[in-house]
Amino acid sequence: MSRELKRGTIELVLLTLLEERERYGYEIVAAIEERSGGRLAVRDGTLYPVLYRLEEAGFVEPRWETQQRGVPRKYYRITEEGKEESRRLRTEWREFAAGLDAILDRMEDSR
Repeated sequence: MSRELKRGTIELVLLTLLEERERYGYEIVAAIEERSGGRLAVRDGTLYPVLYRLEEAGFVEPRWETQQRGVPRKYYRITEEGKEESRRLRTEWREFAAGLDAILDRMEDSR
């Protein structure tokens, strides 16, 4: 997937995953790859700047948890404002996708 298209949808993907439950970075990366059937892959260098932006906007909250092995993990959970933003982004995406599908379907019909 092109970098530009991924950049425009990553916030929606992250907020959607965090609506299910809180997650830490590696867990988010794995969920994206698994749920997309390997079609989407997000690297740490892409993931964390977006999470930081979502945190600054008040859409997610982090918390640290230290595992038994002593390795701390930073978990992210969605806020109420984040849930509202997720709904807004889903609506926006569905409208965009419907418009794009209409154009593509029309092109297919004209062949």
